[in-house]
Amino acid sequence: MIKIIKRITVAGLALLFLVSIALYVALHLSLPKLSGEVQTSQISAKTSIGRDRLGTAVIHAENRQDAAFALGFAHGQDRFFQMDLLRRNSAGELAELFGKPAVKLDESRRFHQLRKRADNIYRHLPTAQQQLLQRYADGVNRALTAQSLPSFEYLLTRAKREPWQPADSLLVIYSMYLDLQGNGLKRDLALDHIERRFGSQMRSFITQTSNYQAALDNSLFPSDPPTIPKLSPSPSPSVSLQQSTASTLAQRLAVTIEEPVEVGSNNWAVTGKMTRTGSAMLSDDMHLSFAVPIIWYRAQLNYPDGEGKAVQVTGVSLPGAPAIVVGSNGKLAWGFTNAYIDTADWVALAEDEPLEVVHETIKLPKGEQDYAITLSRFGPVRRLGEQAYALTWVAHQEYAVNMELMALEQIDNVPEAMAKASGFGIPVQNLMLADDKGHAAWQLAGAVPARTNTSDIALPSEEIVWDKWQERDEALPSLQDPTSDRLWSANARVMSTQEAERYGDGGYALGARSAQIRDRLLEQELFDESDFYRIQLDNQARFYRPWQAYLLESLMREPKRFAKDIVQLRDWQECACAESVGFTLVKAFRSQILDSAFAPVEAELNSAQLSLSVLKRYLEPAIWQLLKQQPVDWLPQDVISWDELVIASYVAARDELLDKYSEDGELSALNWGRVNTLAIQHPFSRQFPLLSRWLDMPKVAGFGDTFMPAVQRKSFGASQRFIVQPGYEERAIMAIPGGQSGHPLSKYYRAGFSEYARGAATPLLPGEIEAKLTLTPSQAQD
Repeated sequence: MIKIIKRITVAGLALLFLVSIALYVALHLSLPKLSGEVQTSQISAKTSIGRDRLGTAVIHAENRQDAAFALGFAHGQDRFFQMDLLRRNSAGELAELFGKPAVKLDESRRFHQLRKRADNIYRHLPTAQQQLLQRYADGVNRALTAQSLPSFEYLLTRAKREPWQPADSLLVIYSMYLDLQGNGLKRDLALDHIERRFGSQMRSFITQTSNYQAALDNSLFPSDPPTIPKLSPSPSPSVSLQQSTASTLAQRLAVTIEEPVEVGSNNWAVTGKMTRTGSAMLSDDMHLSFAVPIIWYRAQLNYPDGEGKAVQVTGVSLPGAPAIVVGSNGKLAWGFTNAYIDTADWVALAEDEPLEVVHETIKLPKGEQDYAITLSRFGPVRRLGEQAYALTWVAHQEYAVNMELMALEQIDNVPEAMAKASGFGIPVQNLMLADDKGHAAWQLAGAVPARTNTSDIALPSEEIVWDKWQERDEALPSLQDPTSDRLWSANARVMSTQEAERYGDGGYALGARSAQIRDRLLEQELFDESDFYRIQLDNQARFYRPWQAYLLESLMREPKRFAKDIVQLRDWQECACAESVGFTLVKAFRSQILDSAFAPVEAELNSAQLSLSVLKRYLEPAIWQLLKQQPVDWLPQDVISWDELVIASYVAARDELLDKYSEDGELSALNWGRVNTLAIQHPFSRQFPLLSRWLDMPKVAGFGDTFMPAVQRKSFGASQRFIVQPGYEERAIMAIPGGQSGHPLSKYYRAGFSEYARGAATPLLPGEIEAKLTLTPSQAQD
């Protein structure tokens, strides 16, 4: 019997060894060819793709069309699966790869019918843009045919790689719309429901202006607090509302309002008067969710323009599109933050509004599923209870996406770049510009609706006016070379109060980041790249100062009970530092007291499949008003004072952390570096944790938070850190939290991550070329 077991064991181990060898060989065969020569009939002249130690794709071409082909080829080699996910995400086609668990997400995407919109827009693009997208697609597909085996994701899922189509690049831009403006759509529905169930006074209370305002012109909205509304049912309350307003302490503490993901960015600039070189200087770090591979791809394009003048543009591209999204051409540099103006309206439809039902087919690995979409003359329709709402969104308009952004590659000065901004077919952004002549500017850029009656809640159909883009001859808000010589944006309001009334609020950030960046810029009169990098890494917890003081004062009423807590709070170091326990406690308490106070509102929203999550950052002034005035009707029915609610909220937050992170119940285990560990994962390792060792980036102690320049959550943060003075690119910085390649056996899979993790400054310009692939034109068909 023992011999039989041994034989079976040996046979099993041998089989496992053979499978491992086969898998390893297959993975090696799927590695792309980075050196040598590839012939193709789809370019006009010899073109090269070089790679440096970080895997930066350095492209030399004789024209922009060939450069697009080469960039597509490089993207196809290193990132095709990521590109595939991006187009499938916006088109609602993920279930074809991942099966029924992805159907709900696909349905939420099909609601917008973005594949149909992308195909239609592509057919109406200028011929030059169509040709460029076609050449890019040709490059992607040529890279696929050059691979011996598909990448490991397709080997594991046994899915078929579908060729890249020119309109797929527009779907990639649509994915950015969903990321950057998706919460704004939920925000307006939530506010509309709050007004319907609790009244306009509650909506005003929740959306009141905070003290954290940092507009470039220093204009302020009035911040006088409104009257605290009664937390009581509307005249015709629903059952859920009656129940939620009579909640107990235990029910309150059980409610979690999810922390919103602050999808956005920081950027700022100074004019040449504040640098030693006389060139303006730009900083840009875009905040997005992290995955493996990271969203951005390092690239440098070298080609002559139409007049034979050499163009060299270096920065990051978005795999799936042929443009340098953020970068510098030696004369002009540019970067973006999400602008968060109001770009969508929900229409409260009358009962007799004509509607149409269309059907979409969602493919599965085996079979398919029908999805019905209700359409109106205003857009797709969603029903909440008895009320039907139609969505009119800028992403649904024909002007939403195009390739006009690529014009920045060949512009050499700030004023000309500003003039182009209104034509960009991208989610509306704060465009920050700097040039080698010392000019710096902020400019609203992207797809902006022409309607002027912005609203936080649904409008009746007769008030909807959506017939055109922002007029191109009407200047969008901007500011060039301010008297302070400083510019900044960080997803809060940048424009004046008058302009903000015109463009509306689509989910602005609170403003604490903007204010801290502004204050840092005002501390100096002369800057270099290292000064800007220090601001990018600034994790001082200025925003949390009053919260730390309030919590400490509350706990001091019971000094014996909270003796250990008080020690940690006093030693919090006023920063989101890896070793700080006090910061963890302060942050957790703030979040819990918000959840506890607003649980009745959240419960009512949940009954309509909505949430306060998209409004949670707005609640800062409201919660302080509640804590100071302490209205009794806002308390749970079994709690007699706000002091009791505060202590209960703190204890609940602390104990939840201890249960999760401490084996012995000691507070020392709650250091911020552990609680907020940066963990960048591959999509597959989330489903199969055993793959984590091979697919994920190394875990790093947490650094930074949401309300400070150094933004970082567990899988979210600065997706790149970019600093440049145009004309001095050899001193420029581009740090990215991940490697170029999506192939785990590639030397470029993790290249650059360790520098990013420890705050080191990796260069923008590529280094010595260590691999070179030559694309040679041929007459034969590919």
